[in-house]
Amino acid sequence: MSPQSPESAFTFLAQGAAIQEFNVDGQNIVLAFPEAKFYKSHNAPYFGETIGRTTNRVKDAQIHNLNGKTYSLHANDGPNCLHGGAEGWGKKDFDGPVPINRSGKEGVQFTYLSKDGEEGYPGTVQCKVWYTAGKEDGKTVLDVEYQVKFVGDECEETVVGVTNHSYFNLNPTSPTIDGHAITLSTDQYLSLDSNSIPTGDITAHASAPKPNTTFFLGPSSPSFDDCFVLDPPNIIPLDTRNLPLRTLVRMSHPATKLNLEILSTEPAFQFYTGEHIEVPELESSSGAKIPAKGPRAGIAVEPSRYVDAPRSEWRGQCLLKKGEVWGAKSQYRAWKE
Repeated sequence: MSPQSPESAFTFLAQGAAIQEFNVDGQNIVLAFPEAKFYKSHNAPYFGETIGRTTNRVKDAQIHNLNGKTYSLHANDGPNCLHGGAEGWGKKDFDGPVPINRSGKEGVQFTYLSKDGEEGYPGTVQCKVWYTAGKEDGKTVLDVEYQVKFVGDECEETVVGVTNHSYFNLNPTSPTIDGHAITLSTDQYLSLDSNSIPTGDITAHASAPKPNTTFFLGPSSPSFDDCFVLDPPNIIPLDTRNLPLRTLVRMSHPATKLNLEILSTEPAFQFYTGEHIEVPELESSSGAKIPAKGPRAGIAVEPSRYVDAPRSEWRGQCLLKKGEVWGAKSQYRAWKE
């Protein structure tokens, strides 16, 4: 059972070290289930989950020339591996929450040991997730830190990537994200082939305005499921935690006056308007009806490395060798005007 922080009104679950509640002005701004059991039975959209051992898609569910071998992963998105496979880290039970004090803030720690061969990935690695929360300048702030260590001796190298897959709706009583005002920090993205795998080109997105220009989401458009890029691939360190936090996305809604900023040390982020969300009406343990959630019920922003980062020309972003550490930080800042 995960504790809730009275000050910042966050609730976390052991499964997937998931964010279940992010309350601002008495409203939960993340898509969630009211009971933990539904995260096991109905969370195909990855609500709130910690994603790993890799994020997003791996082309053809294969990693070539790693430890001198080719590793086959689970193809759960057409020919590709998505979000770590059939049961990525978001479907696993983490150890925790363990109360901690980190950087002068109260929070919780979750730990997961991913063993050699899990979902086809080589090497045993340990993932730690730290959530710390509080108030700053009248804003509700959640800091997230990820760390992955190579702790096994089964091989010399593996690949890793971690993010959070929360969906946000700043008008929680609305079934869609219609009316959200969005500002993206960049219009550069990874162009995709017909299987949603990057072609290798980084170019301006046809549907995104110039950076830091506000646009609005309607009931059915514009539609995004794209990886936006802030940094070129050749300058991305394995551990980005020493880099400054940068704003990735700002969003607000005129009906509720709620605002959210998402910052990270990561070089890219997936911006997804939730077209494939499909959760049926459910019944709680008390017999209460839980409304269905459909397309465009929420907006996902996933700070991360590049899509298909394990490919040879980008592998430095995610290649974890013995004795090395992968790391990243993100921050969520929410308030009501």
